[in-house]
Amino acid sequence: MKIVFFLLVVILIDGVLLEIGLRVFFGFGDPLLYVADQQIGYRLAPNQRVRRFGNRIQINHYSMRSADIPIERPEQILRVLLLGDSIANGGWWTDQSEILSELISRKLTAQFIHDYERVEVLNASANSWGPRNELAYLMRFGNFNAQIVVLLINTDDLFATAPTSIQVGRDRSYPNRKPMLAITEVLTRYLIKPKPIPELEAVKNESGDRVGINLEAIRQIKKNLPATNHHLLVAMTPLLREVRTPGPRDYELAARRRLTEFTQLAQIPYLNFLPLFKRFDQPEDLYRDHIHLSPEGNLFVSDLISGKIEQLLTNMNQAKTSTRNEMSNYENVPADLWKDVIEDPWK
Repeated sequence: MKIVFFLLVVILIDGVLLEIGLRVFFGFGDPLLYVADQQIGYRLAPNQRVRRFGNRIQINHYSMRSADIPIERPEQILRVLLLGDSIANGGWWTDQSEILSELISRKLTAQFIHDYERVEVLNASANSWGPRNELAYLMRFGNFNAQIVVLLINTDDLFATAPTSIQVGRDRSYPNRKPMLAITEVLTRYLIKPKPIPELEAVKNESGDRVGINLEAIRQIKKNLPATNHHLLVAMTPLLREVRTPGPRDYELAARRRLTEFTQLAQIPYLNFLPLFKRFDQPEDLYRDHIHLSPEGNLFVSDLISGKIEQLLTNMNQAKTSTRNEMSNYENVPADLWKDVIEDPWK
């Protein structure tokens, strides 16, 4: 009996030490939480501060990966709103100080320090968001009076499905409550095979012209911005396999052509990172996996986005476009460009 009792005590102590180690060194037991949202589908739960694998993550009142900010922009503040998915968000693998929005903020601060009291780059993003999620976020919270809105997408986002909250609280990547134990999170996240969610599979099989629908969402993002003194910039990063030979697949090339044509006709500035990434001798250095950027990739992308923002701000100061002229951009778009797309995904 003494041996059994001794073994139980040892197991209990080891379990406690393991629990403490998982929490302190890795952040398990304290995952980022998500909330369901009727329009957006899902977003990060507001007002969170966690540390995962040593990286700090802060979520503000508006579900942004940013510090707390007033919803109204002070007059002498340069405000940029970055919309995106996990690439913009940075995920658990990126510390708060090294996410794209922070890198862009530091770059712009160095450039415009004499023109503004402060630069704010807000980060409204979440894993697997697409243009329709991002449009819904703007419809719910507004653009925070940002002078520049940057929509950062990747090739897969052109085929993104409709917003849904089915995965919240059911998919291990979208928890809506803290686990009782860090050990429990490790088991459910890495060791126990997840059960498929039939309703989610149906969403993933959405039919119709997904590319056209997502282009329409981008058009509505542009349309919902104030007509003057505000700009939308669209930037798209490629998948790693697109940078390598033989390059994008045929359906991706077709979607890319549609995006290029759309941005030209709608007069939306567009940064296509595919040819820029191809200039690197070892483009894989820009990636941490097949889609997400490495620290080097983040620096490269943030530098180019910052440069484009500087150009837009310079143009904004040189000339202002009337609301009537802004609207004429859409009136001049050929009708067949919008065929088979929806006017409003939330009617």
